[in-house]
Amino acid sequence: MTPRLIVSDLDGTLLGSDHSLHESTVEVLRALVKQGHHVALASGRHYHDMKVFRDQLDVPAHLISTNGAYVHDPEDALLAAIHVDPEHAKTLIDLPRPPQVRLNIYRESGWHIDAEAPHLLSLHASTGFSYKVVSPAEMDTNGVGKVLYLGDPKALKQLEAQAQEAHGDNLHITYSTIDSLEIMAGGVNKGVALSSLLERLGLTPAECLAFGDNLNDTEMLNLAGEAQVMANAHPALFDRVKGAERIGHHGEAAVAEWLKKRFGL
Repeated sequence: MTPRLIVSDLDGTLLGSDHSLHESTVEVLRALVKQGHHVALASGRHYHDMKVFRDQLDVPAHLISTNGAYVHDPEDALLAAIHVDPEHAKTLIDLPRPPQVRLNIYRESGWHIDAEAPHLLSLHASTGFSYKVVSPAEMDTNGVGKVLYLGDPKALKQLEAQAQEAHGDNLHITYSTIDSLEIMAGGVNKGVALSSLLERLGLTPAECLAFGDNLNDTEMLNLAGEAQVMANAHPALFDRVKGAERIGHHGEAAVAEWLKKRFGL
């Protein structure tokens, strides 16, 4: 048997509509690890937010967090960390924005936000991960994995253009949902992190199966030898990924169902 690396996004992909793991997903991934395959989770979520799902899977999974800014091994050792330049982070924090757009920064120590936003916590209800309110003037620009703006898509497009004009060549700008603009250091994305992980595991991209649903999965899916795009994916994603297969909906545990057929479970 040739070992494979199975790497999956979380929200909209591996997790159900309630942002939790389906029982069949847990069973399938455990069975594949027993067969000798590797598992990695790749998400825009913070590392501390992702650990809960790895613990629930109870398999030795690598974690690619904050859209590739951080990579941890199954024993929680930090393998890689790439931060936004502090001057660039300050520029992003200071960009003018409508009052309803929330400014967030992900640092190794946690999640900072510029104002209370209780509605955001539902996404993290199953993990207990929460923000700390910090005024923009007091936000630490050192050790920033990503700057995240949440709000109206039209306002985000304006912020995207401003960020691109200010430091575009030194930033990686993407979306995890239409109302979530995510900005990391240049060259930071899930695909780059996945490439380094494959090298560490002694595997080739052809020996990797990847699953995703949104634009921040593009590079990861294009790298993998077998790329699967969810039925609920962003409309533009399928066209951005060469040779991708469209599979079922995340609310129906489609990743688990596809893996059952792929590996004859």
